[in-house]
Amino acid sequence: MSSISNTLPARRLLSPLLSRKGRHVAGLLCASALSLAVVGGSAMAAPEPTVTVTDWGKMPDGQTVQMITLHNDHGVTARILTYGATIQSVDTPDRAGKEQDIALGFPNLQDYLKYNDDAFFGAVLGRVANRIAGGSFQLEGKTYHLPTNQAPNTLHGGPVSFKDKLWTIAGVGHDANGAWVTLRLVSPDGDQGFPGELTTLATYKLNNDDDLSLNFKATTNAPTIVNLATHNYWNLNGEGSGSDEPEILQIFANRYIPTNDLSIPTGKLAPVEGTPFDFRQPHRVGERLRSPDPQMSVPRGYDKCWVIDGPYGNGHKVRLAAKLIDPRSGRVMEVLTNLPGMQFYTTNNILGNYVGPSGRTYRQTDALAFEPEFFPDSPNQPAFPSIELKPGQTYDFTTVFHFSTEK
Repeated sequence: MSSISNTLPARRLLSPLLSRKGRHVAGLLCASALSLAVVGGSAMAAPEPTVTVTDWGKMPDGQTVQMITLHNDHGVTARILTYGATIQSVDTPDRAGKEQDIALGFPNLQDYLKYNDDAFFGAVLGRVANRIAGGSFQLEGKTYHLPTNQAPNTLHGGPVSFKDKLWTIAGVGHDANGAWVTLRLVSPDGDQGFPGELTTLATYKLNNDDDLSLNFKATTNAPTIVNLATHNYWNLNGEGSGSDEPEILQIFANRYIPTNDLSIPTGKLAPVEGTPFDFRQPHRVGERLRSPDPQMSVPRGYDKCWVIDGPYGNGHKVRLAAKLIDPRSGRVMEVLTNLPGMQFYTTNNILGNYVGPSGRTYRQTDALAFEPEFFPDSPNQPAFPSIELKPGQTYDFTTVFHFSTEK
């Protein structure tokens, strides 16, 4: 396994190199893999966030999957795969300073290739996250038919979607404030039935404020639809540690989106008041998890999109969507976004058929997924915000996971 560690400020090392066309990324990283250590005890530079790239396995066609490790000065580490632009793990300290992985995933590439068709562990969802009813939609007077992978609907972009693709590294860097990587994927016209060639950049950045951010930028050469999201499973008590039911959740939303028995929106934006979906004040996740409300019983737990309060869209700052507290470890995670909605899911379909890096089996409620996004089935819901993207426009949205602890 090869390893490349960058220990010099990236602006000085990488910026000139990244501007030279045709240079292989690995070559760029090798050029930056220098050290400030001086023989004879000379003073070393002050520590700062780092980025490391390692080979992590090979795809069935022989292409190499790489892991990009982002590390800040506060003991937070995020590991990103070029396969699916996937968050493989995130280490954060608890109230005692003990660092532990809090993101569910797999310990090797083979398990991702074998199991991720159903679970989407840590992957980027695209072109369209969530569900499209009947696997079809109309755009500018033409009907498009998509392959269905949750009959009769298309889920998270189809059976061979962004989570299955090998993204390329478009750039890496670090400075005194953070470490980052930009991944690039070109989805050709007709990919999974979607029109237009779509070019997507996904930039992960970990800063010294303990923010792990993900910015999406996408452009197209023909009208298409886009709704990108990240599908991370979080357990603030630690990966493989059991149920998340004791964690305390607050969602900053007055409304949610009811769905039918096939998880397709009814078209209404319903008030959360008086329902199990009211997290305007903090509640334990397990407090109403077994509610007889049909909106809970059909999906066997939480699996709905909330309408996040406040302004959203390109050019808007991120605003607080959710806050999660684990009383056992003291870890806290806040989710911020400038997207209009957020799907919250309690791993209702994780039934003991996956084993994580801890060697423990994942089961229902062992993690929580927060998926900031546009609303489900938006192309078929005229009252919902449009997800159409046209040539000359840029899809530009950001989600931030902020980590901290409480006593």
